[in-house]
Amino acid sequence: VQLQASGGGLVQVGGSLTLSCSVSGFSSDDYAVAWFRQAPGKQREAVSCITNGDNSPWYTDSVKGRATISRDNAKNTAYLRIDHLKPEDTGLYNCQAKTGWGWTQQCVVDGWSAWINLIGFWTQGTQVTVSS
Repeated sequence: VQLQASGGGLVQVGGSLTLSCSVSGFSSDDYAVAWFRQAPGKQREAVSCITNGDNSPWYTDSVKGRATISRDNAKNTAYLRIDHLKPEDTGLYNCQAKTGWGWTQQCVVDGWSAWINLIGFWTQGTQVTVSS
């Protein structure tokens, strides 16, 4: 499985960004996708997750109402748009994709927060910096 996150950058407070996650290596689109971020000096946290099938979303409380996760299976790409950006949105954003019933169920429970140590490898990610 290969994952490529992109779309980060320097944005002013109140601005918007759309991150993209390109996914390859699965034989079908039967996988869930999650976004994580890690701010300097802080632990990595789950931001959002979208299931396969019915595309059910999950958002961490700090981005609820400001973020929209989506996916385009034809392009093997998932997206995370965050509006009204805040300085606390600053961080390195990574995406992950997992297949299987357990991962799908956990996606809408907590965005894989409880299973973060099971995820394994982390790609380079894309940096988001929100300036005030």
